[in-house]
Amino acid sequence: MQGFEVGNRMRYRLTLASGMLECLCFAGVVFGFASLVFVLKEDGYFSHLCVNIPGTNGTKTTTDCTRQDEQFSLVFTVASFLNNFLTLVNGYLFDRFGTMVTRLLAISLYTTGTVLVAFSSAAYSELLYPALSCIAVGGILLLLTNMQVGNLFSAHRSTIITLYNGAFDSSSAVFLIIKVLHGQGISLRSSLLVLSSCSVIHLLRTFLLMPKNHIPYPLPQHFTYGLNCRKANTYNLQQFDRTKDGGVTASQESPAEPEDEAEDQDSDNVASFRSCVLSWFFLWHLLWLSIMQLRHYLFIGTLNPMLNRLAGNDPDLVSHYTNAFAITQLFGVLCAPWNGLLMDRHKVKPLAPGETALEADLRSSSLSLFLTSVQCVLFCLCASFPLLPLQYITFVLQVINRSFLYGGNAAFVSIAFPVCHFGKLYGLLMALSAIISLLQYPCFNLVKGALREDPFLVDAALILLSLLVFIHPLYVFIHCREVARQRKDNTQRDNNGSKMSEAEF
Repeated sequence: MQGFEVGNRMRYRLTLASGMLECLCFAGVVFGFASLVFVLKEDGYFSHLCVNIPGTNGTKTTTDCTRQDEQFSLVFTVASFLNNFLTLVNGYLFDRFGTMVTRLLAISLYTTGTVLVAFSSAAYSELLYPALSCIAVGGILLLLTNMQVGNLFSAHRSTIITLYNGAFDSSSAVFLIIKVLHGQGISLRSSLLVLSSCSVIHLLRTFLLMPKNHIPYPLPQHFTYGLNCRKANTYNLQQFDRTKDGGVTASQESPAEPEDEAEDQDSDNVASFRSCVLSWFFLWHLLWLSIMQLRHYLFIGTLNPMLNRLAGNDPDLVSHYTNAFAITQLFGVLCAPWNGLLMDRHKVKPLAPGETALEADLRSSSLSLFLTSVQCVLFCLCASFPLLPLQYITFVLQVINRSFLYGGNAAFVSIAFPVCHFGKLYGLLMALSAIISLLQYPCFNLVKGALREDPFLVDAALILLSLLVFIHPLYVFIHCREVARQRKDNTQRDNNGSKMSEAEF
């Protein structure tokens, strides 16, 4: 039995490390779009949309590439929208069919996307629409299946979830590597074919280091998984689910019964999916996520034209700042765990008298939500100033806030709602926030058109909108305080009742 435990711990650690590499090198590459755009422009994608404007009074002919920038912005808008919106369907698939089916779908989409980019060209620029969308959706699916790895390490659950989300953010630097290699003469096709060939690694990990169904939380004793542990895995999960739901003993179980049937036996004390969606926690969290995500997507999607405007269309200067932005993305994996440590900090201390683990988790999450909101406002302020050197600070604030945002989002959903609804609720949140993120394209057109490339009014509106994100942490804080006050009142009432009984006796 001791050897079994040692083998399990080793498997857990390999799953954690390999999942980290998967998120870091593949899952969120689509958000390095600013680096990819630089390469695509050099290769002539959508170049037919550029118009030569003859000079007047002897001035040189200039080239207007506004329509080209619009196409690139639309490509990213569609990809980022589908990245979030289809998470609703993907979350249901994950909850219903488990890890293996979801990961096979993710790998198929991801490989299709990278192959499409590899075989695209300036003549077939439209292939970027399905290609980037497949990469985005496949990547978020890989992240979704990896976040459950935090359940293997209950004391550091939120830290691992935020760490994986930080690695997801940092993977956007992969397109920076492709940009640098492109400058050294390595074609975009070669780089993307190498990226697509790595799908073999994802397949091996799916069968060897991930469960067929789900990783439960809390983790049952002797839980195992993997290619050679399928029988033990099924048995342990059934035993855990049925015992947890007040069900059958191990001797009454049928080994051939699917785990999904056990999962469908919901207990009365688990909140329904509908009640979770209609709760204030969900609604305020949706507002919190949607506003910040819109600002980040608009910033990433319009970074290249913004840098061109501030740098006076100097390609060397634009390349320098694009590289600086991509390099800062690498540090997302270092920023995100601090958010998880904030949310897990209470687990090293004993619970207060009468306090449940859920209440302690929620209390810790309110500080994380507040700090993320502060970072968002500072990021919006810096991004609104048209000073090129200031963008270094903007890049730093962007990567910190983005790391806190997505890590905190996933961790909060795992804390505030039942585990059995995690995939569906996470997917619904991402889908609804994706609808709000579609506003990035009309904002871009508004700046390019009616505002004549002056983004001041749009930036000012986004700063005012970002102030609304403080409602969510305030609501969570007030809720935790009310729960603590009610518990204190109940304790005092019980004590007074005991004293009166003793006096009567």
